[in-house]
Amino acid sequence: MDLDFIYQNDDELFAKARQGLFTAVVGDVMDMMGYTHQFLSPTIQPLRQDMVTIGRAMPVLEADDDGGEGPGRQNPLFNKPFGLMLTALDDLKKNEVYVCTGASPTYALWGELMCTCAMNQGAAGAVMDGYSRDTRGILALDFPVFSYGRYAQDQRPRGKVVDFRCKIQMNGVTIAPGDILFGDMDGVCVVPRAIEEEVMQRAWRKAHGEKRVFLAIKNGMSAQTAWDTYGIL
Repeated sequence: MDLDFIYQNDDELFAKARQGLFTAVVGDVMDMMGYTHQFLSPTIQPLRQDMVTIGRAMPVLEADDDGGEGPGRQNPLFNKPFGLMLTALDDLKKNEVYVCTGASPTYALWGELMCTCAMNQGAAGAVMDGYSRDTRGILALDFPVFSYGRYAQDQRPRGKVVDFRCKIQMNGVTIAPGDILFGDMDGVCVVPRAIEEEVMQRAWRKAHGEKRVFLAIKNGMSAQTAWDTYGIL
């Protein structure tokens, strides 16, 4: 395994991360760097255990709203079905992850047709601070979706997207546009853009070190000796 995490662009960055990294090692490195609150709530899980998403955050802010679609709402935005949701979907870029918060967990924030739109834009996944629906369709599309789980109740009469490409707080974690979101079966972590190069380099080397420690312990080395020798466990 090459100890240098070398990449020229986001395509190479994310492909290499998928090849050799996982959220636990990335989270461990951020802990050591003093970034100790970078994992989203463990309530947020992949719809299927083998789903992995990694890409640039496209944060989306949702708000509960049962006031209807107008006409006549004081804020013209609230006269539109779903608010800015359709605009946000159409604005997704290649390698981006649609990440949504702000709603109460009483309706689904994501579904099959949204997946299809996101795939057409080259998006890398979706992460919901709430539920998703149309599960059979999403699984058939094989698009990575992370959410609280399955719940069919629709968002249209219950909520609207009020902003996107904005900084959001999600489970106490700040997510800014362009931060890296990395999700697998162990959770979703946020890598701030300002530290991403160092995090990826250190995580790559730690992952390589963990493989050596695994072989040493498998061959009979004690936990304490492994720690004293490698500083990894």
